[in-house]
Amino acid sequence: MTTRRDLLALSGAALAATAFAAHAGETPATRESGLKITQIRNATLHVDYAGQRFLVDPMLAERHAWPGFEGTLNSEERNPLVHLPFPIEDIVDVDAVIVTHLHEDHWDEAARNLVPRNLPLFAQNDADAETIRSQGFTDVRVLGDTSQFNGVQLIKTGGRHGSDAAYAVAGALLGEVCGVVFKHPDMKTVYLADDTIWNDDVAGVLATHRPEIAILNTGDAKLVGLDDGIIMGTADVLSVHQAAPETILIASHMEAVNHCTVTRAALRAFARSKGFADKLLAPADGESVTF
Repeated sequence: MTTRRDLLALSGAALAATAFAAHAGETPATRESGLKITQIRNATLHVDYAGQRFLVDPMLAERHAWPGFEGTLNSEERNPLVHLPFPIEDIVDVDAVIVTHLHEDHWDEAARNLVPRNLPLFAQNDADAETIRSQGFTDVRVLGDTSQFNGVQLIKTGGRHGSDAAYAVAGALLGEVCGVVFKHPDMKTVYLADDTIWNDDVAGVLATHRPEIAILNTGDAKLVGLDDGIIMGTADVLSVHQAAPETILIASHMEAVNHCTVTRAALRAFARSKGFADKLLAPADGESVTF
């Protein structure tokens, strides 16, 4: 019998061969100076921006390496649900790393072992930075309002990893999270919202920075017993579009860990039904979008 996770794995593997040819083999000297966003798996991304390649929230374990998240939907499934689309050496061939928070699906044991320890790495606060330093990383920086890397502004943004009801049940586990705005005088502004639901923080970033592109974590991950998701679902995505109707939305954090409930196909269908399909991209694992 072919299960849901088997289908996800097969689809990811089929796309990987095509995407690898277009993505691998680049070096800092040959990377384009423009903007390219590559969906790797879950919230793991490459953001190529103004000649710099950033690795975001690396989850680098092999398929089924660790158990599902206890207390979440489909916890009997083992994570990650799908294979990585690229070899590790290509995923970690970057100029800097951004770890928005320390949840296992954003910074797993494999990432802690495989990411080169001398790479510049940005954490959301002093506590996370100290934890990452204790794991052997030697160039850990804390994101803020005026962070920069080789001419790229990296502006820390707030977020909320679930509703008040979710925090009442699991606030200590959900914890603090952040997003990042990428800015450069010659580039489109990119907003990486990361693990947040629609809230005043997100609305404020859209109003203040007016990003042309927003990367949203849209898998609508759920805790057992709660209807509210702990990251964005379809209603949240619609709220983002309504607040910033000209912004291109890129959907991430889908179909790779046990508790996500919205698929790319379902999100695309929802966008069509609400009239904003032309503003939504939901790249498959291994797929890049350029601007």
